[in-house]
Amino acid sequence: MSVPEPQPTVLVLTALPLEYAAVRAYVEKREELVHRDGTRVERGQLPGTPWHVALSELGVGADRAAALTSQLINWLHPEAVLFVGVAGSLKDDIGIGDVVVGTQVYEIYGGKREPGGFRVRPKALPGSHALEQAARSAVRDMADVRAHFMPIATGDVVLADAKSEIARFIHSNYNDAGAIEMEGFGALQAAHLNGQLNALVVRGISDRADAAKHQADASGSQQRAAEQAALVTVALLRKHRPREGSGGAEEEPHRGGRGEVGATYGGDHIDFRGGTFHGPVVGKRVDGRG
Repeated sequence: MSVPEPQPTVLVLTALPLEYAAVRAYVEKREELVHRDGTRVERGQLPGTPWHVALSELGVGADRAAALTSQLINWLHPEAVLFVGVAGSLKDDIGIGDVVVGTQVYEIYGGKREPGGFRVRPKALPGSHALEQAARSAVRDMADVRAHFMPIATGDVVLADAKSEIARFIHSNYNDAGAIEMEGFGALQAAHLNGQLNALVVRGISDRADAAKHQADASGSQQRAAEQAALVTVALLRKHRPREGSGGAEEEPHRGGRGEVGATYGGDHIDFRGGTFHGPVVGKRVDGRG
């Protein structure tokens, strides 16, 4: 398995090839890295920024996104995670080609079935405040982008009927959501559980989640939506800066073997400076009292 060099890295994830291609167009000096389990990323430089972008196409679904995002975080140690792609609109005033930046992301299926009906138990994760602020700043100067900052709903469903039962369910229980997609909650959950990383979902609107979805897709709306989402993603990364001192040893993947805790052996002693030792310490005091 290739071992990435330490550097300030942002992990940009997509589900579909056209989403991947839209972001990839901005990344230069790309090299392919392969995880020992086969997951592939292309890593390259985002011109005009200190960022190295690690780009991966994960496929469809929240569970898959969660598992592979966790794997990539533990391997690459990024500073931030962005899930970028297309989505369906849930609001009349959010049109095709608009971009929705997720202030929070809902997982829409949590709940309990009781004799009186289904009781929703909402699950939600916030998007990164720092990344959201960078996006808000970036889009102010982007006349060709109409952006909305609001919640996004994640569900393993392609919504193509605005009058369906699932559409009514979302409207009743998650009615502030501006878009619906299939992976965002999984990626955010992985980022939250792996060091509480900055993470954000950025989605371009490709359809209105109704019966006209197929016509919209056939017209090239997915391509346009993916390009708009990529444009906002790149713009926010030009605003957001790596944390001070990043790209040093703290970013380097762990190479230690069994028993290594950041210690060095000095012949007759072990130096744990810069490391953490979990266990009892047996030794001799040198102040004459022990």
